[in-house]
Amino acid sequence: MSDIQASTDSMPGQVNEADVIYDWNVHGAFSPKRARKPIIVDETLRDGVQCPSVTDPPIEAKVEIVRLLATLGVDVVDIGLPGAGPRAVADVTRLATLIRDEKLPIAANCAARTIEADIRPIIDISQKVGIPIEVMAFLGASPIRLYAEGWDVDLLETRTRSSIRLAKQNGLPCTFVTEDTTRSNPETLRRLFLAAIEEGADGLCLCDTVGHSTESGVRNLYTFARGVLEDVGRAQPDASGRPAVRLDWHGHNDRGYGLSNAVAAVDVGFDRVHGCVLGVGERVGNTSLDLLLVNLKLLGWFDGDLSRLAELVDLTSLHTQVPIPVSYPVFGKDAFRTGTGVHAAAVIKAITKGADWLADRVYSGVPASWFGRRQEIEIGHMAGDSNIIYWLKARKLEPTPALVAAIREKAKSHARLLTEAEVYAVVRGG
Repeated sequence: MSDIQASTDSMPGQVNEADVIYDWNVHGAFSPKRARKPIIVDETLRDGVQCPSVTDPPIEAKVEIVRLLATLGVDVVDIGLPGAGPRAVADVTRLATLIRDEKLPIAANCAARTIEADIRPIIDISQKVGIPIEVMAFLGASPIRLYAEGWDVDLLETRTRSSIRLAKQNGLPCTFVTEDTTRSNPETLRRLFLAAIEEGADGLCLCDTVGHSTESGVRNLYTFARGVLEDVGRAQPDASGRPAVRLDWHGHNDRGYGLSNAVAAVDVGFDRVHGCVLGVGERVGNTSLDLLLVNLKLLGWFDGDLSRLAELVDLTSLHTQVPIPVSYPVFGKDAFRTGTGVHAAAVIKAITKGADWLADRVYSGVPASWFGRRQEIEIGHMAGDSNIIYWLKARKLEPTPALVAAIREKAKSHARLLTEAEVYAVVRGG
């Protein structure tokens, strides 16, 4: 018997979680330092739908996605790139109108290349609907991109200044976005950052456009960009405690670092961090917004109610036609299912102690109930009688010894979990 089992056997139904879980994530020499809640920016309906395998959702689905994002406490939503054409203009206009009419507690932004043809539609929609729409003006900055395009840094500075100036002259908030920041020269970045700041940019967005960065890259870039702001006196906090010019992190997942980089970005001090539901996006996708929210909640850096997060994930999967892998953390079919006798027995014992939180944590690093999910005990070839008894009781069926034995025999004859229909067939004597 383990020490924890020995100690909890004598505990009443309600105990402190800290008494039975020692968290090495926060105890020791290395622990998260972040104190301020980050601003969360959703990119699902713009960057996310650029994935070649994604279906651009119908406007009715986009409306529900934006409503859910607002309900969950996401701060900003990218409602599209109206420079892409009439359909994009119509969708952006509809979503901006939704935010205005329903007074949703979420701000809107739109992506734009650093050209007037992309920025002008954002201005027009903002003026038509009557709400501010942040312009996210993006421009490739890495030497490999300059070489491929035949650009020079003089051209980049000219485009930076003209695009930021156009947005600000029309009263819109504007963030300057350097694509491929994680492979860009510091001299080029400094020149472009300073140009954007001089023209009135409200923020700088550092992009890991091709998923090149590791966590050290995130931290090094933050230190560099923060230094640029300090050099021109724009890093000092305003009345809200945030710097005069924000710093955003926008990551992709090509090397599998998307989520860990985003958490590192929050920890090191980035003001805003971006992501897409289910991590959809070009190539292998962006930072998974849903998993980022899960981890921020578990770290104590996000205090919103995420009980409808599973609903958002399912809705996005349905309308983008991106299937959720069975092993996808938290929201995959198998995230909280077990057919193993030892695991199931521990969950069942926790339930009998009358502590739901204990059942939700004893064999899970994530409390399913926080995120709209629940623990599930199934019956398969590795199941014990406790699985079978629990399964039957959960469906208000009497677990007689004969019935339990019959289901056990059926389960041991298969190399997989039994379906609900197969178990019911045994119950009916089939």
